Amino acid sequence: MKVLGIIVEYNPFHNGHLYHLNNAKEIVKPDYTIAVMSGSFCQRGEPAIIDKFSRAQIALLNGVDIVFELPFVYATQDAGGFAKGAVWLLERTNVVTDIVFGSESANIDFLTKIATVMIDQPEPFPRLMKEELKKGHSFPNARKYALLRYFELTREMDPKEVLKIEKSNDILGVEYIKSLKELKSNIKAHLIKRIGAEDTDKNFKGKFSSATAIRKMILDGQWDKVTQAVPEKSLEIISRELNEGRGPVTLQQLEQIVLAKIRLMSREDLQRLYGFSEGIDLRFIQCASKFGEFDQFLSCIKTKRFTMSKIRRLLLYTLFNVSQEFLSRCNELGPQYLRVLGFNNKGRQLLSMIKRRSAIPVLSVCSLYRKVLEKVLKDKTGRFIVDPELFEKQLLFDVQSTSIHSLLFPSKSERSADRDFHIPPVIIS
Repeated sequence: MKVLGIIVEYNPFHNGHLYHLNNAKEIVKPDYTIAVMSGSFCQRGEPAIIDKFSRAQIALLNGVDIVFELPFVYATQDAGGFAKGAVWLLERTNVVTDIVFGSESANIDFLTKIATVMIDQPEPFPRLMKEELKKGHSFPNARKYALLRYFELTREMDPKEVLKIEKSNDILGVEYIKSLKELKSNIKAHLIKRIGAEDTDKNFKGKFSSATAIRKMILDGQWDKVTQAVPEKSLEIISRELNEGRGPVTLQQLEQIVLAKIRLMSREDLQRLYGFSEGIDLRFIQCASKFGEFDQFLSCIKTKRFTMSKIRRLLLYTLFNVSQEFLSRCNELGPQYLRVLGFNNKGRQLLSMIKRRSAIPVLSVCSLYRKVLEKVLKDKTGRFIVDPELFEKQLLFDVQSTSIHSLLFPSKSERSADRDFHIPPVIIS
């Protein structure tokens, strides 16, 4: 039996995603396909434009068999934390055999070589990394320059090849391979050459426009262009969600909430949160005091050292009070449950198999989480790897993030705080 795993955000699902999904199936020829998908907030520190249940429905209608939610604590980390959390989730199903991801370079040997250096830390790579960080580069750029210098010295590979990992899909690709190696996983990695516009390209590029551009077109009401860039089933559900007042949701809507929270905090408060180091805590305090408009606030913090994505993620850690201690523990012990967002008839069969094999419990009905946890704790087989306290805390962040996400819906009647407890998994017949 072959089970394909893909790691996605679908924010929103567009033609490039459909191309990736169909080609991944062509490569693996799976019996089943599982998607691990970000929930209410995404990896660049922004809320999803429509909610996770609707995005799961779109995925199922376009050929995915089961959608599991990537917990908030991994979905909102940098590339390394995002990738490892997602790969760990797929690994812990104990059914996934293959993973397929997009890549700009389309060279798995190259990405594997980079991942191996990052894991093994051969000399002089650690020293070069420290030197580049001291120059004030952001972590991704420091690593890129350190790798460039490392291969110039060792001649293990053409140093110019390193410049290819500037693109977001290759950066994630390296992290996926690195995570598979670190977890000693038997899941086989494949890649697909990425086509179309770059992830961050805000301009309309026809059929294969980026998710960034599509979100902008939705906000601008350019539906003639959106229609060209997303599959029909995706367009139908996006339109439904917006017509019923459950979108669009944007980071700008958090402006007053987040700035108010920061103005009420001290440097010591921020320093207890994950990622607040190297003086960025002071910049947050000073810039929030000086500016009351989001874009000005973000521009005030931005430096060569701190990328905009990092800053947005830190905003979320501030809003949700994500501590250094908690997130470090999450990265040490991994995801604690498989939260089902939806499945089709084929997925129902696989879900039954996963429940018998997985190393962490399957959570289909959120309101029953205590019963699920109690059952796991009573299990005598020894197959479950669960920390009860971490299970509850990870789930709490998922519930809270969904609650805050719904608070940003245009329709006041849709802003319920307990959607996770009232909305069942999406089932496609």
